[in-house]
Amino acid sequence: MAYREFEDIAFSRRSLLRGGAWLSAGAALSTLPIGAAFAKDVATATSWTNVSAMVNKYGGGTLANMVAAMGWGQQAPEILSRGSLAVGQAAPAGIDSLYRIYSMTKPVTGMAVMMLIEDGKLGLDQPLADILPAYANMQVQKVPDGSITDTVPVERPITIRHLLTHTAGLGYNVVQKGAIKTAYEDRGLIAGQVSRLPIPGFGRGKPVDSLEAFADGLATLPLVYQPGTKWSYSVSLDLLGRVIEVVSGTPFDEFLATNIFKPCGMTSTWFQVPESEIGRLTANYGVIGGALLPIDPANASIYTQKPAFPFGGAGLVSSPRDYDRFLRMLLGYGTIDGTRVMGELAVRVGTSNLLPETVDTTGTFADSAGFGAGGRVGLGAQAGTFGWGGAAGTVALVNLKLGLRASLYTQYMPSEAFPVHGAFPAAVMADLAVMQG
Repeated sequence: MAYREFEDIAFSRRSLLRGGAWLSAGAALSTLPIGAAFAKDVATATSWTNVSAMVNKYGGGTLANMVAAMGWGQQAPEILSRGSLAVGQAAPAGIDSLYRIYSMTKPVTGMAVMMLIEDGKLGLDQPLADILPAYANMQVQKVPDGSITDTVPVERPITIRHLLTHTAGLGYNVVQKGAIKTAYEDRGLIAGQVSRLPIPGFGRGKPVDSLEAFADGLATLPLVYQPGTKWSYSVSLDLLGRVIEVVSGTPFDEFLATNIFKPCGMTSTWFQVPESEIGRLTANYGVIGGALLPIDPANASIYTQKPAFPFGGAGLVSSPRDYDRFLRMLLGYGTIDGTRVMGELAVRVGTSNLLPETVDTTGTFADSAGFGAGGRVGLGAQAGTFGWGGAAGTVALVNLKLGLRASLYTQYMPSEAFPVHGAFPAAVMADLAVMQG
């Protein structure tokens, strides 16, 4: 099948890093009248019938594989899996298989920022220009996605809060249109990767070769919106990677490895898959008319190469076991297996609504909800849910009220090709309702 056929479907870079609309269903988990006592009772007798049916449906042939990791509190996860690492391959997918988690990288970066805030090295409402002076006098497009020369000065400084919540006014080459999109691509301000193959519809351009160059380049272009006024999915979490390394004095990828991955026991999470671990890497597929076309096979994956720079918004490869440990740490309010990874207050604040009061979320992924440190949060009766999804069919959430963690893994693009992001939390909710009964 010719790659040119990608041009004929709704398979563009706009869907590369999308993954969040599902949480409007996932947030509803916390509306169920289920308390901690219930969670304790069912933790040893869980039957995830609906989740299992979903895994069997998609992992049994529709997709190459599907793995779900379900857990209560600090107990070991229950793993539901079906399928193989790649279509036609015998090796089964499971808890230690490797998946491109794309935007599920964002909550990891967000919690790294919360650790630095906790340590007093950053302030939630600290101006970005304090750390990166090039952002002191930013300009803003008069018309979003319009001219990049017809601009006005910023009305307020970009803050760390803005960056954590996609309210800094920054753009995204996978979201924006027109001159600003072209400028991002021309200057290598590209914060993600899909394949070594030249896939039509996935834009153009080569990423700059460092986080420093990325941050410096962004500062030369206008913002799309005034800071603090509009929720707009952006490169803000990638820019925070540069903030982290400047403030900590440690390269961003090393900071994550030392301060999150190692103490959490996440031994299979990287920006580049080691050669020795390629045998665990799943294949990623493009979906055309329901058929699967390999766009990033394991043995030729772009993730086996060193990335241009560590993409804090979309760059990690991880396993269901590893990401479940990250979720366990959040449910432990910063502690896992007796190890304190981050402070309780940092977790509580990072998983709460950090949106500025002035921001408009109408028609966005954050509509009717809140947003925390890189992930969407439930509000009101839905409070307690925090999580995000990835562009290639991954989903992860915690519900702090229930002590529940749930995550799902498969690999296909665009994410809209199958209703996985919405179907998974709906299946979880259906199973919880049965357990309650």
